[in-house]
Amino acid sequence: MKLIINHSSMQPIYEQIVEQIKNKVMHGELKEDTALPSVRTLAKELKVSALTVKKAYDVLEEEGFVNTVHGKGSFVAFANQGLMLEEKKKEVEAELERAIRKGRSCGMTDSEIRMLFELVLED
Repeated sequence: MKLIINHSSMQPIYEQIVEQIKNKVMHGELKEDTALPSVRTLAKELKVSALTVKKAYDVLEEEGFVNTVHGKGSFVAFANQGLMLEEKKKEVEAELERAIRKGRSCGMTDSEIRMLFELVLED
């Protein structure tokens, strides 16, 4: 599996792994019941600690993206459309929050940000 880790990023490595695997599931690159690489295999491939990969897999399991079967490995869970839609909404919300913070840091008022949002929305 092709994942890219940015060691100079402020984002923890396990979160980078989680984000990239979730994106692959949501974009159909990883299908339901697809086996993920073992923790050790992915850790070796990414040159990171096995504990880091284990933590990423645990987060993916908690969020419903992965099922882990003891002794067999981790597999992509049922591609729940509702769950995927919720994840995409979270991404949009995060992007909007970043844009608002950036606008405010440039001295824009809330009404200016709203007007700009409306203009962009019309396109």
